[in-house]
Amino acid sequence: MKEKIIKEKYDGGILIGTGFSYSAEKEARSKGIEIIESSKIPSFNIFEHELVPKHEVLTKEETEELLKKYHITPYQLPHIKRSDPAIFLIGAKPGDIIKITRKSPTAGIYVTYRYVV
Repeated sequence: MKEKIIKEKYDGGILIGTGFSYSAEKEARSKGIEIIESSKIPSFNIFEHELVPKHEVLTKEETEELLKKYHITPYQLPHIKRSDPAIFLIGAKPGDIIKITRKSPTAGIYVTYRYVV
């Protein structure tokens, strides 16, 4: 797997499993790869539930555009914890901005942004 990561020039990713050695975890983190214990992953797809809205990580360009449009800094956005199940599953990191799109009976579609802490 290490050879494939080097050959394909991956700059990040997620490994799900158990029993990784300390050195494997350390090297994975240095390559931007996050290791998640399989016991922490829900046994069902939470995004298929009707009450869980769509979550997206904004790109750097989208983030700059959003902050410029509203004349704010990321810290002025509502916060969401990295440990939130939806945030955890989409692979967002602290410092990322998340776009959450909800269906609303009164507003139709409601979009909100959150800063990952």
